Amino acid sequence: MVLIFGLNMFKDKSLRRQLGPLSLLLALLISAAGCGSGENNVTAGNKDGILHWGNGTDPQELDPHIVTGIPEHHILTALLEGLVAKDPKTLEPIAAVAKEWHISEDRKIYTFKLRHNALWSNGDSLTAHDFVWSWWRALQPKLGNQYAYMLFPIANSEAYAKGEIGDFSQVGVKALDNHTLKITLTHPTPYFLQLLDHYSMFPLHRATIEKFGKAHERGTLWTRPGNFVGNGPFLLKEWRLFQSIDVTKNPYYWDVENVALNGIKFHPIENVTTEERMFRLGQLHKTSSIPINKLQVYKNNKPNLLYAHPYLGSYFYRFNTKLPHLSDKRVRKALAMSIDRKQLTKRVTKGGESPASTFTPPGTLGYTAKSGFSFDPAKARDLMARAGYPNGEGFPMTELLYNTSEGHRKIAVAIQQMWKVHLGVNITLSNQDWKVYLDSVNNGNYAIARAGWIGDYVDPNTFLDMWVSEGGNNRTGWSSAQYDDLIIKQAPISSNKAERYRIMAKAEAILLEDMPILPIYVYNSKSLVHPSLKGLQPNILDYVLYKKLSLDPLFDREKVD
Repeated sequence: MVLIFGLNMFKDKSLRRQLGPLSLLLALLISAAGCGSGENNVTAGNKDGILHWGNGTDPQELDPHIVTGIPEHHILTALLEGLVAKDPKTLEPIAAVAKEWHISEDRKIYTFKLRHNALWSNGDSLTAHDFVWSWWRALQPKLGNQYAYMLFPIANSEAYAKGEIGDFSQVGVKALDNHTLKITLTHPTPYFLQLLDHYSMFPLHRATIEKFGKAHERGTLWTRPGNFVGNGPFLLKEWRLFQSIDVTKNPYYWDVENVALNGIKFHPIENVTTEERMFRLGQLHKTSSIPINKLQVYKNNKPNLLYAHPYLGSYFYRFNTKLPHLSDKRVRKALAMSIDRKQLTKRVTKGGESPASTFTPPGTLGYTAKSGFSFDPAKARDLMARAGYPNGEGFPMTELLYNTSEGHRKIAVAIQQMWKVHLGVNITLSNQDWKVYLDSVNNGNYAIARAGWIGDYVDPNTFLDMWVSEGGNNRTGWSSAQYDDLIIKQAPISSNKAERYRIMAKAEAILLEDMPILPIYVYNSKSLVHPSLKGLQPNILDYVLYKKLSLDPLFDREKVD
């Protein structure tokens, strides 16, 4: 018998906050383990081929044209698959739904040959027409897809998304037949194949979406268990809010013979201390992170359990530049220059993070931007004074928003104190659950908000194109016609990589001068992995190819405490 806590137990958010991490841990442990079985999740999972994965938080949604977060990314890449995937070791494109492709000599036309045995999880054939329809949906303005710009290298896609043309047949994506897809680009795009592995480019099952509403409607029931039709190695089995999302092997997947796992249970555990405790108790094969105070403990005593490597990502704060006091770039630069990032990464984060003075991580495929600022409290105070707030006098009470996480809170507290000491300004802290936090940022209901951006592909463009004026992931209110011109018009038509990087560096200099965002540090990925989990390959994108993972039953009795 398995004791399952129903939805109602955790429906009330205030109740969940009152229960605290220990009560939530108890609930998770009881729900995860069989009554009287004496087996933990790891032992049982190794026998049954079920991977228990710490996923940080409950997903906002499972619609790839709506979500933007990493928790959603992990689940969607198990449920759906694009034309290509990535080799986890090299990050080079490999065949997926498309068995092969051809690129024209001018590198503007891509022709993909789809597998004849590619099927949806209900047994329907997957065709080139599914990609055409899915990308049509992704570009619908009413849907509000924040990743619509990922399609903009395709000819006329941006014009269609902005309503400048109304005929989708003018967009450069055509189904030549059921198994041949032709894509025409406006300009050669060196990273285009990498884009195709992003979940916003995955195909969707038209009949299922239209069964539950209109194509552009958000939040319909097509993403729920029993309704969701995907084409990935796994299918959606169960979604228990604040407890787990269960996926099981998809028997219709074209490469099912090479899928080792029978299923994955994604655990939404926001508290990293709770997550680490669950790992020690054998309830997780992998955590999403590790508590700062436990990092050195594992380095010294259990280094074989520590999974740490460089990560192509930037931790930063967004400014709402539409607010009067934050519309002044002198204020934004003062706030940026009064943070001691070296001390922050040394004494607070303590996980090997690098202080950031640019937004794009240094050395991204050979690209390194010029530093835009440094820790300079005296200059910061001068900027604040010139903006009309000498020693912080008259500066409005301002809220710093972060989502539930022990690490985000510690960073926010440290920065709050630095701003008080160096500038004399009072900043209040506000914590919101993941979904509420996303709604607040998306709707502009914030003053300053923490954020993190992990590269969608290995190219500086993945960090810079999000700040164009109408970029779905901008969400700062900032715009620059000069920046737009450099990123949208000049960089794509550059004659070589050196010229493209020069243009991008010029754009990033504008971004750092205007400071609509505040770079803090460059990520370093850190988590805990049980020795029974095999096939996990470290890489700078933290990219996981779930069908390559397996569990070793010889580690049934392995203890990690």
